[in-house]
Amino acid sequence: MTGPQHEARAARTAPPGPPRRATFRLLKQLFTDRLALMGDNAEAYGDVVRIAIGPKAMYLVNHPDVAKHVLADNAANYHKGIGLQEARRALGDGLLTSDGETWRRQRRTIQPAFQPKRISRQAGIVASEVDALVRRLAAHEEPVEILHEMTGLTLGVLGKTLLDAELGGYDSLGHSFEAVQDQAMFEAVTLSMVPQWVPLKKQLEFRTARDDLRRIADELVEQRLANPVEAGEDVLSRLIASGSAQGASRERMRDELITLLLAGHETTASTLGWAFHLIDEHPEVGARLHAEAVEVLGDRLPEHEDLRRLTYTVAVVEEVMRLYPPVWLLPRIAQADDEIGGYHVPAGSDVVVVPYTLHRHPGFWPDAERFDPDRFTAAERPPRYAYIPFGAGPRYCIGNSLGVMEAVFVLATAARDLELRKVPGKVVEPEAMLSLRVRGGLPMTVHRRDRTRRSEAA
Repeated sequence: MTGPQHEARAARTAPPGPPRRATFRLLKQLFTDRLALMGDNAEAYGDVVRIAIGPKAMYLVNHPDVAKHVLADNAANYHKGIGLQEARRALGDGLLTSDGETWRRQRRTIQPAFQPKRISRQAGIVASEVDALVRRLAAHEEPVEILHEMTGLTLGVLGKTLLDAELGGYDSLGHSFEAVQDQAMFEAVTLSMVPQWVPLKKQLEFRTARDDLRRIADELVEQRLANPVEAGEDVLSRLIASGSAQGASRERMRDELITLLLAGHETTASTLGWAFHLIDEHPEVGARLHAEAVEVLGDRLPEHEDLRRLTYTVAVVEEVMRLYPPVWLLPRIAQADDEIGGYHVPAGSDVVVVPYTLHRHPGFWPDAERFDPDRFTAAERPPRYAYIPFGAGPRYCIGNSLGVMEAVFVLATAARDLELRKVPGKVVEPEAMLSLRVRGGLPMTVHRRDRTRRSEAA
């Protein structure tokens, strides 16, 4: 059969995927190895995969053209989905979890705080925080938990650049956000079938964490109300001004703040953790980073203009985010029937764009598992939607410029002055929660470098 009837029938066809008899194996992977669940099925069934687990079906997207359709061309049909829906219990209707007009209004409110000119003016603050971090690391004689240090750095930068506030006193923030992610993913993989009142350790920790985050957000608002910033351009000032003008509740401001605190620190901290792991695994990359940092920076702190000069450092950050995208999946729910990649997707379906597998697509990334920053120094690059570490379309990450600048400044300054090595015997594994983090931390030893010594790679 050819012609319109054949095309209509093809559009109603479900994508390929594992058979029903594989349900037990799929459930096990959903609980224990979500990356293998995504990767194995992408390899076995192609660029659009239907995975049926119990009463639900997920449609996995692993091709740039289909990702573009879901995230950009027909973005209005796809609202936030699995994982983020469950995170609403802690994040409320913040920018990460909201949809429709609520999301558009929130985005308009905080967008000016992320304008490129304002972010470039924050470079001095970022560089100062990074310098203090590197000095602290250099003083360590015992192994240091690098993920803890990166979380502290990114929270400090977020507070001073976006909130005009000091977050150094809120040591519980990192732990509280871990508990929120753990609970959100637990509810997602159990299809929210475990009642919230069941006193599981995970659920009790979540309640404590949620209360802690709300307390911190309320304190930040109270502090700003007591000490307003004249013509404040920061996010906190804009949220308060917008809330007063629109009669918005304190709860909405709290939701936005908690979301900003999570999204603003977690992704960059995760990227830096993976970067230090990969650099340790590839000492030739560390040597080139050191040589470039000595050449470009000398003895001074990095400046915004150095982002154009630290080309290899930027490429390292990009390659780290290719292999370990901090936002490793982009979950959506189809609001109406649609066709993706030639297959029918019914309304209400979970459609998941998977940057983790998309960034490893053999059709766009030769030798995809290899860590090779020079992919991003070549003149020819893969299609736009083959690489989406910050998402794409209207929901493109609002903080991408600040995150990249922060990561580049950290790697350049650290590579110039230090060499970080994993403690012997440490096994590094990914943990796929709302972000893609290193499971169980990353202890490393710190070794000082000579700034004036040129590496052999120079």
